[in-house]
Amino acid sequence: MRIGSALPPLDGATEWVNSGPVGSADLAGRPLLVHFWALSCHSCHEMMPTVVAWHQRYASRGLQVISVHQARCEADTDVAAIKQAIEKCGITHPVAIDNDFRIVDAWENKFVPSFYLFNADGKLVHYQAGDRGQKMIEQAIERVLGAAASANA
Repeated sequence: MRIGSALPPLDGATEWVNSGPVGSADLAGRPLLVHFWALSCHSCHEMMPTVVAWHQRYASRGLQVISVHQARCEADTDVAAIKQAIEKCGITHPVAIDNDFRIVDAWENKFVPSFYLFNADGKLVHYQAGDRGQKMIEQAIERVLGAAASANA
């Protein structure tokens, strides 16, 4: 996916946690951070407190956060274990469990953790893979929220 690409669908999750299914219409008009992670990914677990903090810090300014659980091995498809990790990490934003890889395939996502930031118009403005670059992601969030605030003023 290239910068400027439109938000791909989030259809086909095996199950949603912390919400019902989230569609494009539900996301329109507000910036969105989509975070791909896996139960078996050590870096993903290390990043999760940061993702949770971003949701807590920026939700009041309009940022939506959705996490997509992307299985990397058979053990990663254990829905009960995924839900336990979600609870343990204190995740309250919507999480799509994608055991059938429908979202992963639609997004052509290859890495966990991965972060996709979309502006209020649903256009990709930042992509980051791996556990490095947290500052760059947060700076991009700040820029998008600043632009969204200016557009609404």
